[in-house]
Amino acid sequence: MTGHSVLVVQNTPTGGPGRVGRWLREAGMGLETVRAYTGEPLPETLGRRALIVLGGGFLPDDDARAPWLPAVRRLAGQALEHGNPVLGICLGGQLLAHVAGGTVRGRSGEPECGSTPIRLRAEACEDPLFGGLSPVVPAMERHVDAVTELPPGAVWLADSERCRYQGFRLGERAWGVQFHPEAVAADIRRWDREWLRSRGFDPDGLYERAVADEPASAAAWEGFTRRFAEVVARGRDFEDTP
Repeated sequence: MTGHSVLVVQNTPTGGPGRVGRWLREAGMGLETVRAYTGEPLPETLGRRALIVLGGGFLPDDDARAPWLPAVRRLAGQALEHGNPVLGICLGGQLLAHVAGGTVRGRSGEPECGSTPIRLRAEACEDPLFGGLSPVVPAMERHVDAVTELPPGAVWLADSERCRYQGFRLGERAWGVQFHPEAVAADIRRWDREWLRSRGFDPDGLYERAVADEPASAAAWEGFTRRFAEVVARGRDFEDTP
């Protein structure tokens, strides 16, 4: 185990850290993945760990279907209070927005699936993670819920044609994204084809586009992930939680 540890919250059986986990380990991070959907307990406090909250088909306060979410919200709140580095992905980003006072709505706007152009805003140029990316970069999407209002003080970093809030930062060390930097083209083969068709998507077309975009996607999000690891590695001045 390294001296730099990241707690990863997994909310569904297929929603693991994927290539983001591999890139973090290659960067010297120690990962502790809690499969919360199985009932594995989450720690009471983060201590000096960073936090990654992955995706899942729930709203941030969908406690009836996902009874572990109150504990995840508690940890996200601790991270914001004490300055622990955070990366929230899809549901994780929505949960971060919710905890900080933003608004998340179910089935908001048009759904997004497959490789999608993410457009960086001017504010992203100086961001520790988004800075250095191309103005438009592909990323995998699969969502029908969305952040509809950012929390007070959030820095809006990215959008897409169908989704206003693709990326934001809270303070200096907490990021939420709607897209999936950990996902790859092969994941599309596991998605429900009828569900995709019912929402106007061609499963084979989604897969072909994702394959074509994968080299650019991998290069962009590996750099993004390694920059998050750098934030974790140098951010040792955040307060210990009780």
